[in-house]
Amino acid sequence: MNNTISQTPVREVMTVADKQMLTPHYIRIYLTAQPDTIANIATMTIGANNKVAIPIDKTQALDLNDKSSFVIRTYTHRGVDVEKQQIWIDFVAHGDAAPASGWATHAQVGDELGVMMKPKNKALCPTTDHILLAGDATAIPVLGAILESLPATTSGHCVIEVHGLEDEQDLPTAANIKMTWLHNADPMQGGQLIDAVKALTLPDEAQSRFAYVASEFESVKAIRQYLKGEQQWSKDELYAFSYWKAGVAEDQSANARREEKDAE
Repeated sequence: MNNTISQTPVREVMTVADKQMLTPHYIRIYLTAQPDTIANIATMTIGANNKVAIPIDKTQALDLNDKSSFVIRTYTHRGVDVEKQQIWIDFVAHGDAAPASGWATHAQVGDELGVMMKPKNKALCPTTDHILLAGDATAIPVLGAILESLPATTSGHCVIEVHGLEDEQDLPTAANIKMTWLHNADPMQGGQLIDAVKALTLPDEAQSRFAYVASEFESVKAIRQYLKGEQQWSKDELYAFSYWKAGVAEDQSANARREEKDAE
């Protein structure tokens, strides 16, 4: 990790440099910014959350001091390239009704996006004998980053729910991970993650273990209750956070999602 540049908060309007359709429902947006900004981000943990400011009217210059001109959503930066002066963020494409999905679907080179990040270089999860990763399409960036960081000595399971077979991705890892892909064309009507997790043979407390769960509110809640209540996993062995709640916008569901996590 490059520690020659001190980490400082990021609050900058970035410009779309490229766009890639990873799968029919997954879009990668490459963003460019000032060299110092990219070098700063390169010192931070890949997969950490950040905030993006999505312009309401992209024909107007984005002003991060004018809160009426954009909406805020939470995303994960998936990678950074200092030489190309780029970072990239992946978006789930699920129609134009959602601001981020609509913006990414129609994004063109030269479009603007605000990016805000707090300094962070802490690992996303501890090194353990066994790991359980579970999430839906919104969690692929962070789960992919975790998989890339795992040593060969770690084994475990990774369960991800996506729209269909065409949306499965190659997520490289040196660890001994059994990948399970679930297909759900209508995640707003509920998911299969909890049933898939319950079907797994999980390690007992004799092994060091850790679970990272990120998905829709009800799925995360059910998996947390299962691991802590039925499987007796401790709080330190589990990180679970809901990125979204079915039928409710991110900003409107933030308090409910935070309260549920705090009650664990």
